[in-house]
Amino acid sequence: MQPRYLKQAEAIKLDEELFHYFGVEQLMELAGLSCASAIAEQFPESKNVLVVVGPGNNGGDGLVCARHLKLFGFSPEIFYPKRPAKTLYQNLMKQCELFEIPVLSSFPVVEQLNSQYALMVDALFGFSFKAPVRQEFSEILNTMTQTSTPCCSIDIPSGWDVETGPLDPVTHLKPAMLISLSAPKLCAKFFHGIHYLGGRFIAPTLARKYELNLPNYPLTHNCVRL
Repeated sequence: MQPRYLKQAEAIKLDEELFHYFGVEQLMELAGLSCASAIAEQFPESKNVLVVVGPGNNGGDGLVCARHLKLFGFSPEIFYPKRPAKTLYQNLMKQCELFEIPVLSSFPVVEQLNSQYALMVDALFGFSFKAPVRQEFSEILNTMTQTSTPCCSIDIPSGWDVETGPLDPVTHLKPAMLISLSAPKLCAKFFHGIHYLGGRFIAPTLARKYELNLPNYPLTHNCVRL
C-alpha cells in the first residue's frame, strides 16, 4: 500500500492540526532528527555536510538536522542567509553554536561545493512555498544546481511547485535524496531519486482522518525508505 500524496492545502491543514496537539518545537525536533537519521543511513561516509537553511519552518528542520548530524559524528556547516527574529529560530541557532557548528558568512562557489562538501542539505523552502523564487535565494539555488555534490532536500526540493513539481524542466534543483515529512506531497511524484519518509509523530486518528496510508516504520526507526 502506497502512502497518499498530499496537495498543498491538505499539507497545510494537517500541519495546523499537528500544531494544535503538539508544540512547534516538538514537531521540529522530531522532524529534524528523522532527517538526520535518514541521511546517516543513506550517506554514512559523507561527513562534510553543508546545510542550506531558509527563513521558515523548513529551515528550522534543517537547523535541528545539523545538530543531530553533529551528534552522529558528521561535520556539518550551516549557511543561513535570512534569519527570522522569532525566539524559536534564535534558540535553534544558539544550540548549533553550542555544538560548535560553523556558520558561513557567504555561500560557496561551485568549485568550493565540489571540493569541500560530500553532501548538501536543502532546507530552504517547505510546502508553503509559492513561486517565484526571490532574488536573494535564486542565486543560491542556481549555484546548487550546478554542483556535482549530491543534495538531500527536506520535504520539498526547493524551487519546486508543491503540487506540479519542477518549475523549469532544465535548470531546477535535482536532489539525489528527498525526505518527505509527515506524508509525501504531490511534487514527490516527479522525484525519482532516493525517497525517505520521516517524522514518526502522526497519531493513528490523524492518519485515518487524512487517509495517509503511512507505511510501518521498522522497530525504533524514525524514518523509512519508500
